[in-house]
Amino acid sequence: MSLTSHSPTMTTLAPVTAGVSKRNGTLLEHRVLPGGEWDRLVSTFDGVCQEQLFAYASLRWPGVDLEPVLFSEGDKVLGGALVMLQRLPLGVATVALIKWGPFLAQSEGLDRDVVMERMIDTLVAEYASKRSMMVSIMSHAEAGEVNGMAAILAARGFKPGVGVKYPMRYVVDVSLDDTARLAAFSQKWRYNLRKAMKAGLAFETGAPGDIGRFMTLYRAMSERKLFPDYSGIDTLEGLMAMPDGTARPELFFVSQGDKTIAGAAIFTAGTTACYLYGATDDAALDLRAGYLLHWHIIGWLRDNTKARLYDLGGTDGFAGLHQFKSGMVGDAGHISPLPPTMNFASHWPAFAAGTAAYKGREMLTRGRDAVLTARLEMQKRLRRGARA
Repeated sequence: MSLTSHSPTMTTLAPVTAGVSKRNGTLLEHRVLPGGEWDRLVSTFDGVCQEQLFAYASLRWPGVDLEPVLFSEGDKVLGGALVMLQRLPLGVATVALIKWGPFLAQSEGLDRDVVMERMIDTLVAEYASKRSMMVSIMSHAEAGEVNGMAAILAARGFKPGVGVKYPMRYVVDVSLDDTARLAAFSQKWRYNLRKAMKAGLAFETGAPGDIGRFMTLYRAMSERKLFPDYSGIDTLEGLMAMPDGTARPELFFVSQGDKTIAGAAIFTAGTTACYLYGATDDAALDLRAGYLLHWHIIGWLRDNTKARLYDLGGTDGFAGLHQFKSGMVGDAGHISPLPPTMNFASHWPAFAAGTAAYKGREMLTRGRDAVLTARLEMQKRLRRGARA
């Protein structure tokens, strides 16, 4: 019943016939690209994110079919959507899931809402009407009281489904100069940053070959902290193996002398950068290494990319992460919820089967999380007992 299966089966692209969708007189062309070609092309798109990369999705969700759909009008490319096709048990229906898409090739010089509506219309025509699937779209968090993408989907007839357990996302404005950025941090964040600046730590940008250095730090942290890890860290080595000229992540490190004490893998393509994975050792907390690391990452993004925003992700309910991330957002940026998944089907059996699958997956996930959390807590107690 899983909508994002972790089975090892590799899948092939199902063919989609190039065509058009027509609604209120508008036309939109679309075609499916091979995975490698897709990743090279969309790496230059303003709206690209890691969830919309073939290299990421094929590793993160190996049990689904992937269809990278490119939208265009004449000679002008407008945007794209990586569609994940999850076939439900017994072949009762298929869900066409788009995570953090569709997305625009460029965000300036056009009516973004109109283009987005036309891409959604094309997806509905192809997957819901023509192929009798349920179309599910997971939108980005947006600043303001109303999520624009969710509003467009609702107006198109999409219905809200399940949401994530901890929906709040923390997004930093990286366009400010150092003085304005420092002033925007919370008072406590500035205090900890200044402490880190006086600790004799060194910041450096890594290279793709430093993946082993990062993973050594990450594995040591995981073993030490014993936390439930649903991050998809096993995708990072594949992402770092992407060729030059693609949306390959960047690695950043903070060291104390010859010892690496903190590191981060950051998705830097498009107008919104994204924190993917981070790791620290025991010394990093007292030295406030995470503050220095992110201070320099923000400056690097501003000076070396077209990113205007830096998405820090969520907190998974950890109060310490909320304090750290909300202080970094400060007065510039936003803390906003991810809207629930929005679903649409032209045929009621597909909608009923898809909705039931999501509900079943939610129940299974909650049970899995409870069992894993209890097991890790037991391991922590046994470790504390052994030390005593």
